[in-house]
Amino acid sequence: MWYRVFLPTEVEPSPVALAAHLHARGLAVEPHFKGDDLGWTSGEFRLPTGAPVLLARYLTKEDDLRDDLNAHAAELETMDYSPNSGPLMARVIQTKQLITLRKPVDVPDEVLTEKVLEEACRFLALTTDGVFQIDGRGWFAAGGELLVQEY
Repeated sequence: MWYRVFLPTEVEPSPVALAAHLHARGLAVEPHFKGDDLGWTSGEFRLPTGAPVLLARYLTKEDDLRDDLNAHAAELETMDYSPNSGPLMARVIQTKQLITLRKPVDVPDEVLTEKVLEEACRFLALTTDGVFQIDGRGWFAAGGELLVQEY
């Protein structure tokens, strides 16, 4: 399952601040990040048990994201049952960074893994004025409020 955070800014979210936020919420993760001259590009949160949560950071100026962003915008366009779909579509098109988080397939502690993923998405969205999407669940405001449900 994929979690995606759409950021309207080019400012790199701090992986140190993200890990500190998760620790402050009582979520014991061991962070490992890699990067290049443009900042961090990938990472993982190793949990006490099971496979890690994987993260990837993409920049619209550097990475070939336009087709992906257009696909998400087109999907939102079909969700006209929600008044939020239009404004979300515009935000997706204007995305400057996309951060993906991947939930491991087989996890011994589903509750812990979900908390890590959701809390990471909230933090990233809140600190960048972004929004996030969770496959099969929907689109969310930075504070976690459901904006558009996926069916």
